[in-house]
Amino acid sequence: MAGNITRLELKGITKRFGEVLANDGVSLAAHKGEIKALIGENGAGKSTLVKIIYGVLQADAGEIRFEGEPVIVTSPRAARRRGIGMVFQHFSLFEPMTVLENIAIGMDQALDRRTLEREVSAILAAYGLPLDIHRHVDTLSVGERQRIEIVRCLLQKPKLLIMDEPTSVLTPQEAEQLFDTLRKLAREGCTVLYISHKLNEIKALCESATILRGGRVVGECDPRVETAQRIAELMIGSELANVERGGRRKAGGPRLVVDQLSVATDEAFGTELDEISFEARAGEILGIAGVAGNGQKELMLALSGETASPAKAICLDGVAIGSLPPPARRKRGLCALPEERNGHAAVPAFSLAENTLLTARERKKLSARGVIKPGAIRDYARRVIGAFKVATTGAEAPARSLSGGNLQKFVVGREILQEPHVLVVDQPTWGVDAGASAAIRQALVDLAARGSAVILVSQDLDELLSLCDRLCVMNEGRLSRPLVVGEASIEEIGLLMGGVHGQADTSKIKVAHVD
Repeated sequence: MAGNITRLELKGITKRFGEVLANDGVSLAAHKGEIKALIGENGAGKSTLVKIIYGVLQADAGEIRFEGEPVIVTSPRAARRRGIGMVFQHFSLFEPMTVLENIAIGMDQALDRRTLEREVSAILAAYGLPLDIHRHVDTLSVGERQRIEIVRCLLQKPKLLIMDEPTSVLTPQEAEQLFDTLRKLAREGCTVLYISHKLNEIKALCESATILRGGRVVGECDPRVETAQRIAELMIGSELANVERGGRRKAGGPRLVVDQLSVATDEAFGTELDEISFEARAGEILGIAGVAGNGQKELMLALSGETASPAKAICLDGVAIGSLPPPARRKRGLCALPEERNGHAAVPAFSLAENTLLTARERKKLSARGVIKPGAIRDYARRVIGAFKVATTGAEAPARSLSGGNLQKFVVGREILQEPHVLVVDQPTWGVDAGASAAIRQALVDLAARGSAVILVSQDLDELLSLCDRLCVMNEGRLSRPLVVGEASIEEIGLLMGGVHGQADTSKIKVAHVD
């Protein structure tokens, strides 16, 4: 910290939404040149607090002091004038427009194109941010899109930069590049307020942390010296439940067999699947690792039935299902949960009860002769809410009213309670807190223990290595041979993620053999 000069101080910040007390007398301080974490479970009040700092919301009580002076931040524009910038978890970009055009429309003060191009290029060079300012946004990766938002902030020369879940959709490489940028900003005197559920990255990046629970500050710590488990326990207020695997699972026969699956893509920057072959066995969790954008999305769509494929390329319990649509696959026992919970796994405007119809209509008999059974959908939604401890006002609550972690628990529970023969799940713990993550992981382990085959697609190698029996790696639409977890090192997996495809020396990689 630069001389321990206080940049931001909050005193007794309180915010209520009806009967919900989102922030309850929150006080904290952040200093010049400090990278400070703001952590807590979903619904702990983090996002509400930073929206108050940035002027999106107004506090009901309390005081904000910025550089020693009491301030009232009436709007984001007023925040930016004071030197407060924020990069939100969900980006606000116009995809048909170029990078430079998107930056221009986000500026408070208009600059002529040549001046803006010069200033943006200078920032990209100064912070080592690779980005082609003339490319259209719809051709960019998620990491490149985030850089647009960061550049927008840096053009304002912020004294305080708020980052809300900045790595939740980034590859490990993009995340490390982001950390380098934030460290450079801190060295230059900028204060960074950093929200994340990823405790290991908080330990690596942040100098201090304020912990929220139920809208209140419950602790401060130096994450560099605390264990991730101890920080998680401070967040949830109890001991963190360890995922119980119950010893090594004994795999049964194949439940899902994929043979030479090749799928073209209509998307300009999509990834074609190239002769994908694997099998997932009863009682097994099979992991699919890889850097985002290497065909995981396309594989998920093919397995779920949203993308058609040759009938015999996919077999479920010995029956060819490659040509079947998603409802027919679910009826036979293949359930799938996509990465994007809002808009794909769930309809935000629908109630939780209505959202059960999206995938459980056939398996849970939620309709009869095409007529919805309102009592049945409410009962099933309540069962999911109870079994997965979803924090909500009830089955009639709209999906959009839930925090991200609680909605994720709901959609995961909606699939698992159908007792599928095969569950394909993509990024199941993305953007959720430690407590919800542990609950979801335990549910996947328990499902496999009951004889289902679970296919877990994840960018989180720690998650894959802790849960899976075997894993394959996707790169450029191709899938590696399966590796037995515990017999393959991170370095070996990294080679496959980088695309060796067997050309490099793989003699040290122990390959799983199907019994």
